[in-house]
Amino acid sequence: MKKIACIILAAGKGERMKSDTPKVLHPLCGRPMLEYVFELAKDLKIKKPVTVLGHRHQEVRKSLSPGEKVVIQKRLAGTADAVKCALSALKGFKGTVLVLYADIPLLRKDSIDKLLKYHIENNVDATILTAQLDKPSGYGRILRDKYSSVLGIVEEKDADDFQKDIKEINTGIICFKSESLSEGLKYIRPNNRKKEYYLTDIISILYKKGKLIDSVRISDTDEALGINSRSELAKANALMQKRINEDFMQKGITIVDPDSTFISYGVKIGRNTTIYPFTVIERGVKIGKRCFVGPFAHLREGTELKDDVTLGNFLEVVRSKISSKTIAKHFCYLGDSRIGQNVNIGAGTVTANFDRGKKSITEIKDRANIGSDTIFVAPVKIGKGAITGAGSVVTKHTKVKDWTAVAGVPARVLKKR
Repeated sequence: MKKIACIILAAGKGERMKSDTPKVLHPLCGRPMLEYVFELAKDLKIKKPVTVLGHRHQEVRKSLSPGEKVVIQKRLAGTADAVKCALSALKGFKGTVLVLYADIPLLRKDSIDKLLKYHIENNVDATILTAQLDKPSGYGRILRDKYSSVLGIVEEKDADDFQKDIKEINTGIICFKSESLSEGLKYIRPNNRKKEYYLTDIISILYKKGKLIDSVRISDTDEALGINSRSELAKANALMQKRINEDFMQKGITIVDPDSTFISYGVKIGRNTTIYPFTVIERGVKIGKRCFVGPFAHLREGTELKDDVTLGNFLEVVRSKISSKTIAKHFCYLGDSRIGQNVNIGAGTVTANFDRGKKSITEIKDRANIGSDTIFVAPVKIGKGAITGAGSVVTKHTKVKDWTAVAGVPARVLKKR
């Protein structure tokens, strides 16, 4: 493909979200929606996209990788103004400019590849990614002339009743020849109700100048979902979750009920592992091969399970490493733990890891047997092959030696095995 530059628009307030968090940082399956758009640009092999920030730009910028090209839209005056700001970082560039939006995170690489290929091969001045929706509320409508050529885009807030009945919508994603984009931006005026400079107005401007404008229709309309409200965020989250779960199942992981299984972006799961219903697995969790997790399990960030681990009903695990063939089948909280191989953890076990702002480690070595309702007041160390009796409270700084049994409140040594 010829030279391609990318502009990512991420400056808006997102007022309908009614949130103190910038819209583009709202998580989608455990990952800020902005990151999906950056990943798309990377998959398209576009180096250093230009990101336009505006509302609370300091906060958004902290989430970006070092070295990203960023420009600031000082006054939020619309998408055309944002693109004009971005072009200041693309001085001298000649080629195709792809405009993406940080709040449209569901786009697939194949769809944008198709758009770019069509645009470049047909030498088009502007190519719009469109979609056909039965209920197109909230989207700009594609206007066509009597020859079915694209002549403009009208935003819904500025559309009349006839235009609102149009089913073909603008997804917001447009490719431009760089020269046509720069030229067209000069003629955009704030002639709409909100007194903003709309990038969509450039289409009618280019049409009147005799430039070649075309469109590519996206096959999966869900990809075009823009996120402007909490309800749209929830819908996008469900769609992304479906993708994630399907990808795992294609790789040899059994998910008993995908509709009630919530796995964040960035989780790693080995083959032949089974995930039971109502399980939540957060970003960064690593699960080995042939494991069983759930139902009603919650694996939080920093958790790592080696091969053949079984974590059953109603468990929460966070910042813990659990070695192979260890079992914890019922009602446990395991936080900041380092658990060895072939450990049996009885029902009701709790690691009391939090003490006045400090979180401490519980270490349990290979082949230990932890009795039901054992409480570990971290930091503690449980030796190889050691046993704790049911209902024991192992107080902090306790070190249970290898092959030793302890029981009681506080736990005391009973015998050496």
